[in-house]
Amino acid sequence: MGAVEHLVTSGTFSLDGGTWDVDNNVWLVGDSSEVLIIDAAHDAEAIAAAVGDRRVVAVVCTHAHDDHVNQAPALADRFSAPILLNPAEAPLWEMTWPDRKPDGELVDGQMISAGGVELRCLVTPGHSPGSTCLYSPELSVVFSGDTLFNGGPGATGRSYSSFDTIIESIRTTLLTLPGDTEVRTGHGDSTRIGAESPHLEEWISRGS
Repeated sequence: MGAVEHLVTSGTFSLDGGTWDVDNNVWLVGDSSEVLIIDAAHDAEAIAAAVGDRRVVAVVCTHAHDDHVNQAPALADRFSAPILLNPAEAPLWEMTWPDRKPDGELVDGQMISAGGVELRCLVTPGHSPGSTCLYSPELSVVFSGDTLFNGGPGATGRSYSSFDTIIESIRTTLLTLPGDTEVRTGHGDSTRIGAESPHLEEWISRGS
């Protein structure tokens, strides 16, 4: 098993009265004995099949939009694993799971590890209040959730989001990572920090 495995799952995202069809990237990080699940989206069976008989250390949520957490409780229960989420995401989490709380918090600088891979939590608010990226210097990979995509920042047009805040998070936290760091995103294709950093001023002038 590679240190990073990838599934694409399909479903919907709902917020502010609208619903959209989406494809989500689900990431498994670890080794042949234990893994972290990053963003348990849409298809618990497919994710469980990819995990196989490995121990799940945690179900990690980069943020609490429903398309990223709609299978978190099912997988947490199935694998007896804790759900981890930044506490600032509580209002969004409660929209989907009013009767279930996350089991633990993600805080800036916290280390999480599975199968010898260590991830450092980078809290990057903007797309949502407690959006959290996960960075492995050893693998030269950052899991960016919906904070940074191939082509720019995540959307900030809906409730609990802020364009100025996401730009500040990207500028001060993500673009300071080494340029060859691979960005594994919540949707769509991966990119690299060095491919995105030259475009910061464009994004700011474009605004959104």
